[in-house]
Amino acid sequence: MDTHKKPDHYYFTVLILLLFIISCNSADVKKDKQIVSSPEQMDSRAADNIKAAVEIAEKNNGKLDDSTKLDMPGIVKYFYTDNEYDPIWSSKEKWAPLTDSLYNFIVNAEQEGLFPAAYHFKNLKALKNTLDNDSLKRMDAVLWSRADVMFTDGFMHIIRDLKQGRLQPDSLSLNKDTVLANTFFVATLKELVEKKQFTALLNALQPKNKGYWALKKGIRSFLDSMDRKTYTYVTFPYKKGDTKDSTFFIKTLQKRLNESNCIEAGKLPDSLQLITALKKYQKQKGFTADGKISTALVRALNTSDEERFKRIAITLDRYKQLPETMPEKYIWVNLPGYYLQVWDHDTIALESRVICGKPDTRTPLLQSAISDMVTYPTWTVPTSIIAKQYLPKLKNNPNYLSRLGLKLMNAKGEVVSGGDVNWSKYSKGIPFKVMQNSGDNNALGIFKFNFDNPYAVYLHDTNQRYLFKNGFRALSHGCVRVQEWDKLAYYIANNDSANSKPGEVLKYTPDSIKNWIANKERHRMDVKNKIPLFIRYFSCEGKDGKIKFYDDIYGEDKVMREKYFTIR
Repeated sequence: MDTHKKPDHYYFTVLILLLFIISCNSADVKKDKQIVSSPEQMDSRAADNIKAAVEIAEKNNGKLDDSTKLDMPGIVKYFYTDNEYDPIWSSKEKWAPLTDSLYNFIVNAEQEGLFPAAYHFKNLKALKNTLDNDSLKRMDAVLWSRADVMFTDGFMHIIRDLKQGRLQPDSLSLNKDTVLANTFFVATLKELVEKKQFTALLNALQPKNKGYWALKKGIRSFLDSMDRKTYTYVTFPYKKGDTKDSTFFIKTLQKRLNESNCIEAGKLPDSLQLITALKKYQKQKGFTADGKISTALVRALNTSDEERFKRIAITLDRYKQLPETMPEKYIWVNLPGYYLQVWDHDTIALESRVICGKPDTRTPLLQSAISDMVTYPTWTVPTSIIAKQYLPKLKNNPNYLSRLGLKLMNAKGEVVSGGDVNWSKYSKGIPFKVMQNSGDNNALGIFKFNFDNPYAVYLHDTNQRYLFKNGFRALSHGCVRVQEWDKLAYYIANNDSANSKPGEVLKYTPDSIKNWIANKERHRMDVKNKIPLFIRYFSCEGKDGKIKFYDDIYGEDKVMREKYFTIR
């Protein structure tokens, strides 16, 4: 006899308890379908399903099921709770007029520098097609509620991307809306429902900056001619002398050139065939057709239109990290573009070529203001240059610095002879300053612009002015060399003069600067009306309805692409 057998009423009790538990957690039960007999009943049934769906998503990190995940489940629930879970994108088995506006926006999201896939495009397209074309499924409250929730999540995601951008706020960002509150999203959607001004509302969320809208204006033209083909990636440099590695490189290069119709596939090309193919590709891209393999050429081979589009998206988001309102007057340095601009009341007052830091000694991104200027400045060599460049040579030649026109100074400001120093005992730095006297041969040239920053960098003239002719101008140790330094100096001086009070005597004027330079005199001038300075990294911009791309000289865009823009 089995003494452990449970009585029948025991199992009945357990069954009742299970049913009770299930009913108490009904929000976690996902219904596959719920057919509603009349359109008038649809909204109330859809509301019940919306409530269940958003609660499931909140508890499951946004997941509605294995194929659907909300990006902003907390905000979506916050909205629907405030809206009593009523559907807003449809009513009585018909789409609301605003739904067409939102859906078309998602379909054409690329024209806004966005990605349709980020806003449930695939799922919404399938749902919309089903509900538009299948009369039986149009009676399913589950499908309508699912569409409503995804449209709401997509809309919330869109307004976040348009207002705040996808990049994480950084220390340079002065936009007060770097973190948006839940109330912002709810209020924005309610405003849309109330005023029904879809385009105007979304435009109002975006930066007012002229450069931002000029870049957006060029997107349509870019997309019209966009090559969406995926190309073979060419790894470079390869190990020279390694036959296996060099053969693989040639095979990969041949495959990539074949994809651009520059060489036939098949057996490995000889050197003449490869050079001919390279020249053909270079002509296609507007490069000098020399048939030589270089880092710049391989970079072009690896830069597809897919990647360029992501750079457009990144740059649009960088505009969103600027202040909502830029100063009336400011200096703008764009490192990838190698230029400086002075903006005065939305007009470019002057423009100049610049030279910025090398990739291994990058010019830092920053915001500051010009505080003072110096004619015929001296140069204190940065410790990084001393440690990396000078110290190894000083160990072989103690008088190396004097040959460069530099002097060694101790903590007391006394000049020290290089021959009196035991250089062998130093490896990372030296207890001396290395200085260069002012003069026409000074590395800073004859003018320097100072601004507060923790990196010891500044704007300045240069004694290597011929380098401004170069296309690639990431050549400095971190400071920014300005070709039109004199125009910038006179602009700042005139600005101080124009803003001086009646009877106020200025310590410098454009004329005094000219005289000091003519006489080769060293003077320091405090700038009274400090002009803000922005040093930024924008690798593309809008020009006359087109988009101009610059080299990603520091690989900043590559990092952003891999971190934030893997979706396509």
